[in-house]
Amino acid sequence: MPFRVSVPLVLVVAFVAVGLVAGRRDTRGRPDVITIVSSLPRSGSARGQTDVITNGIKLAFHDIGYKLDVTDPGTGEKRTFTLEYLDLDDATAAAGQWTIEQEIANANQARTDPDVMAYIGTYNSGAAKVSMPILNRAGIFMVSPANTAPALTRAGEGERHEPMCYRPTGVVNFARVIPTDDLQGELSVLWARDLGVKKIYILDDNEVYGGGIAAVVKAKCPKYGITVLGHQSIDSKAQEFTPLMTAIKAMAPDLVYFGGTTQTKAGQLLKDMVKVGMTCPMMGPDGCFEKAMIDSAGKDTLEKLPFYATFGGLPIDALTRGKGKEFVDKYTALYKAPPADAYATYGYEAALVTLEAIRRAGKKDRDAIRVAALAVKNFEGATGTWSFDENGDTTNQTMSGSTVVDGAFKFSRALQLPAK
Repeated sequence: MPFRVSVPLVLVVAFVAVGLVAGRRDTRGRPDVITIVSSLPRSGSARGQTDVITNGIKLAFHDIGYKLDVTDPGTGEKRTFTLEYLDLDDATAAAGQWTIEQEIANANQARTDPDVMAYIGTYNSGAAKVSMPILNRAGIFMVSPANTAPALTRAGEGERHEPMCYRPTGVVNFARVIPTDDLQGELSVLWARDLGVKKIYILDDNEVYGGGIAAVVKAKCPKYGITVLGHQSIDSKAQEFTPLMTAIKAMAPDLVYFGGTTQTKAGQLLKDMVKVGMTCPMMGPDGCFEKAMIDSAGKDTLEKLPFYATFGGLPIDALTRGKGKEFVDKYTALYKAPPADAYATYGYEAALVTLEAIRRAGKKDRDAIRVAALAVKNFEGATGTWSFDENGDTTNQTMSGSTVVDGAFKFSRALQLPAK
C-alpha cells in the first residue's frame, strides 16, 4: 500500500539505532496472556481503510472468544492462552498520516512488552521500513495486511541493501498476506490490453508507491502491445490539472493510467478529464480502490467516464463461496453491515495466520512463533489457499479488476498472469 513518505535507508538506520536503546525490556510478563499488536494509521486520511482492517483482526479473535488452546509439539503440554489485542496508531493528528517517530514508538512498545508475540502492520510500506529492523532484533513475527513494496522482501527491487537492512539478525521475521506492486503493475497492463487499449498515457504522483507502479506499467506495456504516449509526474498539491489534461487529450490515448492514490488527486484528475472533454477511461491501483475515491470524483464524473481499479486478491462482492463467504457472513453478523472495504479481508487473514502460527508453535515464545509462521504452507484462508515463500511473500497471485457502477465499486474480473 502507499508509502506516503519516502524513508531513505540512512534515516532508517539512524532512527532504528535510537529505537534500540530506548527502554529496557521487562522479561517477566504474564504467563497465560499473549498480546498481539497492530500498528496502522488510525487517524488521518487512511482511517476508513484501517477501520475495516482492525475490524477484520478483531473478528478473527472474536471467533475463538479471545482464547487460544495450544499443544507444545516438544513436550505435549496443553495450555490455554488469553489473547489481548492492542490497536496502535502510527499516525498523528497533526501530521494526518503515519510518522517515523510514532512508528518507532509503536515498534518499541511491542519490543519491550514481554507479552507481545506478533505485530500486525504496517499499512504504509515506508512505515514498515522503520519498524522492521526493530522487530527483527526483538524476534517478533510481523505480518502486513497492506504493504506492497517489493523491496521489503526481495533483493534487487529497491536500494542497494534492501531487504537485508531490515533483517539485522539475518533471519526473516516479516511476511505479508497481500500481493506486491510489481505484480499489480503488470496485471494492470494485461487488463488494459484486454479492454482493447492500444495507446496509453501514464501519470504518477511522484511518490514511491505511485511512481513505482507507474514505472512497472510503463515497462510492461511493450510486452502487451501497448504504446506509451507519455509519462509525467504531477504535483499532488495542485488544485486542478486542466492544462495537463488538455495536452493529453490532443494525443488521443485509449486510457490514462494514474499511479497514485485518492489522497494524491486521483479524483481531481478524473474530474479534469471530463472537464476538457476526454472520453477515454482512467485506471488506478489499489490506492484508489476505496469509497473515498468515488466521493472525491463525484457521481456525475463517474457516470461520464469509466474508472477502473486493481486490487490484490478479490474484493468483497466476489467472495461468494468457501472461506471468503464465511468471512463476509461472520463480519456482517458481528458488525451489522458487510465490510465497506476489501482490506477487511486482509486484516482478518493476517490475524488468522498469526493465530495458526501460535498454535503450531504451541508455546509463548517469539522465535518459535516466528519460525512456525514462516513455515506456513497451503493455508486455507479467506483469500484462498496459499503459502509463505522463502521471502515471506504470499504465493497468492490473484488480483482483481473493478469498475464503478451506480456509485460503488463492482467486481469486473479476476486478474492472473498467463501460464508459462
